[in-house]
Amino acid sequence: MTPSMAIDRMRKFCAYQDRAHSEVRTKLIKLEVYGDDLEEVMSQLISEDYLNEERFARSYVRGKFRMNKWGKFKIRMHLNQKRVSEYCINKGMEEIDEEEYVKMIDDLLARKIDANSDFKANQKARDALMRKGFEPGLVSSRMRELNGK
Repeated sequence: MTPSMAIDRMRKFCAYQDRAHSEVRTKLIKLEVYGDDLEEVMSQLISEDYLNEERFARSYVRGKFRMNKWGKFKIRMHLNQKRVSEYCINKGMEEIDEEEYVKMIDDLLARKIDANSDFKANQKARDALMRKGFEPGLVSSRMRELNGK
């Protein structure tokens, strides 16, 4: 595949949704674009603003938090797996409003437990939120506050 063909294909790939640099690099390798050609395609996509790691991180964080109801730990871990820079991860995490974050924890806990729940039910609810990537200390404190009401 020639670099110009690869650029056209990657423009469509990136226009569909924001992509991490590692996703585009992997796709190019699957298309058998290597070495200088790969770097040329990457730099062209960046210069044309089809690829923007900070924009990707921000949209990824917004989507995973609002749609999937993931916590900060899980989002950060997945962005690290996509080899997003720490700077861009931190910029992306700015998309989560702290009040909204705590409200999300409260809403998820309210669905899973009630005031009369036993210890085992509370533990299951806590574990479920930790699997979603919420901080254990914050979940525990929110549980204490909800059970205290």
